[in-house]
Amino acid sequence: MTQQYPSRLLENAVQAFAQLPGIGRKTALRLVLHMLRQDNEYADRFTNAVATLKHEVKFCRKCHNVSDTDICPICADPRRDGTTVCVVENIQDVLAVENTQQFAGLYHVLGGLISPMDGIGPSDLEISSLVERVAAGGVKEVILALSPTMEGDATNFFIFRKLSTFDVKVSVIARGIAVGGELEYTDEVTLARSILNRTPFEGR
Repeated sequence: MTQQYPSRLLENAVQAFAQLPGIGRKTALRLVLHMLRQDNEYADRFTNAVATLKHEVKFCRKCHNVSDTDICPICADPRRDGTTVCVVENIQDVLAVENTQQFAGLYHVLGGLISPMDGIGPSDLEISSLVERVAAGGVKEVILALSPTMEGDATNFFIFRKLSTFDVKVSVIARGIAVGGELEYTDEVTLARSILNRTPFEGR
């Protein structure tokens, strides 16, 4: 049974919140009622933060991570090891790896995984730009830190084939992560060990 709301404005707000990942209509209603209980300044700050994020956020020209500038702070940090590039699926994975404090190299965000069932092919991802980074020189190791799923394995293999003509080591994180798991939900200790115990990618 569809819940009836006393206000169309309330219903529209609930519908908007309910479109967020992991937010059902009951949770959306609680969030909307919370907003209503706050003063106008709070609501204005909230909506302004979201609008500013959407209109002004950039994606790093080098690694495709989110940034306030054309080059993200990680890529711009001279203390990072530019010879090692960790390839991840999305921005959440960058945050997950960074939280381990066990990786001092750079990143490359693909923006997804190869998934023919979902209509996502190699050209839809940032794979060509990864190949260009390696071709430009300076990269000695590419670490494939993708989720251990069928899509992750397919993407690993495709990238490995693309990089096989270059003098670069291609490794994959150790399988301490459960098959089918996602990096962002893996505890920091397990993820750290998976990175430190990475092994050469065999391409099988």
